[in-house]
Amino acid sequence: MTSASDLHGDPHVERYLETNGEDGYHWRGGTTILILFTKGRRSGAQRSHALIFRPHGEALAVVASKGGTDAPPAWFLNLQADPDVEVQVKGERFRARARVATPEEKPALWASMTEVWPDYDEYQSRTSREIPVVLLERVGTDG
Repeated sequence: MTSASDLHGDPHVERYLETNGEDGYHWRGGTTILILFTKGRRSGAQRSHALIFRPHGEALAVVASKGGTDAPPAWFLNLQADPDVEVQVKGERFRARARVATPEEKPALWASMTEVWPDYDEYQSRTSREIPVVLLERVGTDG
């Protein structure tokens, strides 16, 4: 059986959703994972992605790194087209609105994210693309 720290991509999402995060919430190096649900910008189909996150006030911060490639991850392009997303943390699924951290917010958020995943600094060094930090802000809290 694959351990949670070996999970990637669709198998990670599937295991996380099947177990309400029992398998997959805790990942490598003490990181925690959420599942981000976006709408495909071309297909309109729901897409799901397992992402490292950290709380930031009432929001959740994630990094659109794609391992430092010059192209941003598809989920980032999807949320640029439609920032209304869903997020699942363990067994709780809720609606959220995604936004890119402002230049004023980013340094502290970047430091927080690299504290749990130092590879983000290496990823940034691989590309001239500025890797964004995205804040997922809960909406519709009445239900």
